[in-house]
Amino acid sequence: MRSVKPTVHPGPMEFVALMALMTAIEALSIDAMLPALDDIGHSLGADGNQPQLVIGSIFLGVAIGQFVSGALSDGFGRRPVVFVFVGLFMVGTAMCAFASDFAQMLTGRVLQGFGAAGPQIVSLAIIRDRYEGREMARIASFVMSVFILVPVIAPLMGQGILLVGEWRTIFVALAAVAILALIWFAVRQPETLPGEARTAISIAGYLAATRSVVKARPLVVYTGVQALIFGAFIGYLSSTQQIFQDIYDQGILFPVFFALLSLSIGVAAALNGSLVVRFGMHRLTASAFVVLCALSIVFLLWSESHGGRPPFTGLLAWLAASIFCVGAAFGNVSAMALEPLGEQAGMGATLFGGVSTLIALVIGSFIGQGFDGTVSPLALGFAVAPAAALALMWMDGGSPWRERAAPV
Repeated sequence: MRSVKPTVHPGPMEFVALMALMTAIEALSIDAMLPALDDIGHSLGADGNQPQLVIGSIFLGVAIGQFVSGALSDGFGRRPVVFVFVGLFMVGTAMCAFASDFAQMLTGRVLQGFGAAGPQIVSLAIIRDRYEGREMARIASFVMSVFILVPVIAPLMGQGILLVGEWRTIFVALAAVAILALIWFAVRQPETLPGEARTAISIAGYLAATRSVVKARPLVVYTGVQALIFGAFIGYLSSTQQIFQDIYDQGILFPVFFALLSLSIGVAAALNGSLVVRFGMHRLTASAFVVLCALSIVFLLWSESHGGRPPFTGLLAWLAASIFCVGAAFGNVSAMALEPLGEQAGMGATLFGGVSTLIALVIGSFIGQGFDGTVSPLALGFAVAPAAALALMWMDGGSPWRERAAPV
């Protein structure tokens, strides 16, 4: 069937919603599964901390997919790459839905992640095609604020499906959302990279483009920053179900608390979108890291005084504040990394996303697999990661609170 080729760009509100949905395919595939981890583990013979791998394995696929999707979009255009990768996502989803053992589940999750990387990375490149500088950061923050509806809705959706069916049905719902997103994209989003701006696809060209973009110091620095903060967040995603259900015995209420905490990212991203033009993305990001580090150190010390199991209300307050800080930084970090790259935004997004996700997966797995029946490993991760990220920001031209001039 010949695809529809729109020629008029959607308006700002529709563009933000569409890019958020394209990016959300990955997040939906992660968060909708959180309430089902125990059921999947029991059904497929996984125990202990092993069900966490259902989360970690999709990030592995995302990282691998990010290494190729951006470069392919620079060579073939943004639209074809989205079509192919969403198709691969559908194949991985089917493998998960029909998995008969845990190894098959993890294989399907890796392929799911690989496919989800395409729309995620291409969305970043499309935003960079249309916007730059602080305006790009503003749009990225608004995309994040819409995108945050996913972790609010997804666990509740997963839990709702479990109340009337089984975990395999969740994958059917994921396939339906992916099809909806692909149809919307095909009908409404035109190509943003003209033929004359595309690069030839070859191993030599890939390596040359890689060497070219890594010369941009901000890309290298903020890839490391993203890896640290995203790694701490993966640790949170991996261990949150065990913390809420094993330590605090919240049972069926876990998705509700997870959804409420996720609102912190949405509020932070929306607020950042309004403030970044006035104060600058470097200042706001550095401030968020300082607050996150300080709060986590205080919480860790307080938690240790309660044997690593502080009162539940204190845990909720710390998580809400910490996730708010993470949300305030996410959109800015990607904008600061890709801002200098221009028409090489696809390759830049590939390296930024792929390298940062691989490193983040290692960090997050270390935090998640360190779960020992207390909240201490997670609190330590949220204290160390922003401190290290702030140190990296000093490498990008000095004080993180001194706003850099926009590239010309």
